[in-house]
Amino acid sequence: MHPKEVYFIRHGETEQNKLGIVQGSGIDSDLNKLGLIQGKAFHTNFLDKEFDVAISSDMKRAYQTIQFFENHKLVIERDPRIKEICWGEHEGKQGDPELLTKYYKIIESWKSGDYHVSALFGESAAEMEARLIEFLNDLEFREARRVLVCTHGRTLRALVCKLKNWPLSRMEEIEHSNTGLYHCIYDGKSWEIIKENYLGHLNGI
Repeated sequence: MHPKEVYFIRHGETEQNKLGIVQGSGIDSDLNKLGLIQGKAFHTNFLDKEFDVAISSDMKRAYQTIQFFENHKLVIERDPRIKEICWGEHEGKQGDPELLTKYYKIIESWKSGDYHVSALFGESAAEMEARLIEFLNDLEFREARRVLVCTHGRTLRALVCKLKNWPLSRMEEIEHSNTGLYHCIYDGKSWEIIKENYLGHLNGI
């Protein structure tokens, strides 16, 4: 198997990001003007990579970020396994004191290794991890040599933990910005991360 390059990025900015409103998988928002500029800037800087495969989550904000790569040779696949975690009762809301208290309790539970805790009506870290393991296993066996993957903040944190062989209890250590890039190499046995949350394509924006 030839080494595989994978470019994992988070989607561009949405108005909900800007306003501090929780989206999760239940709010299928569009990119705002800045988010589209970020996506176009990423395309301009990485078009020469000539990706063999491009995959976004099945949510609009992820697809819209990498839509500029789609052409007659490259059709973007949409995979629900890399959608954002479901934040249940938090979705569509800003963090009022009661919700923030609940949120931080969930994060502390995950930090302590209890991945089965979730928001009310939401998805647990364990449930998210199961779908991401399946996605990564499929990705590792694909023949493509250069792959672009666009996903979401919490999902990206969990994915990077898997690539680093870290437990999900360390998710909060993973930085993620809108269109932040994790450039990775898979050699057939293990992953190496070359760049972490790289934002050089946003210079001047």
